[in-house]
Amino acid sequence: MSLIAFDFDGTLSDSEMTVLLGERAGVADEMARITQRAMNDEIGYAESLRERAGLLEGLSPPATQAAFEEVRLRPGMGGLLDRLAADHHVAILTGGFERGVAAALDVVDTNVDTIVANRLPTDNGTLTGSVDGPLVEGTKDDALADLTGEIGADDTVAVGDGANDLPMLEHAGLAVGYDPKPAVAPACDTVVESVDGLTAELSAAGLL
Repeated sequence: MSLIAFDFDGTLSDSEMTVLLGERAGVADEMARITQRAMNDEIGYAESLRERAGLLEGLSPPATQAAFEEVRLRPGMGGLLDRLAADHHVAILTGGFERGVAAALDVVDTNVDTIVANRLPTDNGTLTGSVDGPLVEGTKDDALADLTGEIGADDTVAVGDGANDLPMLEHAGLAVGYDPKPAVAPACDTVVESVDGLTAELSAAGLL
């Protein structure tokens, strides 16, 4: 049995949860500036995530729920996850948020074996502006290694696109970049740009 670990935002989904939440809160422009600073290596991932979460302080329960309900898997991705889950342990390792992942999976009636994600704490349903979870300071290579040991996987596959995916891509036996950022592509064994391309690569690897 293989462990196949996916990033979420930008990989399984073309949605960006913080952007959807930021639009509901009217702070999308401020979020974009923080994201740009992180992309320029001016601030680290954890700091950028905390700053973006801070902008969401006071977002109401209906607005928060509406944003999470907009999160979607890429067309065809749910079926691919189902096929993989028949023979392998499928995990989602994301700096995004549990509620958004769960909402997207529910829409297509798909389940995975493990979700490692962050959370946006609330006070009576209203966002507090804080963020917590295993992938604020923690890195995806540690999460991948821990999960590999827990389930006794024979080998590991990681699929991701962004800088915070680099640790797990470098740790995995097979690293697949899904339309990866330029700085990420060199760390990938193979690069795909569509669900069909990903399906073909995983089939070629004997995983389907």
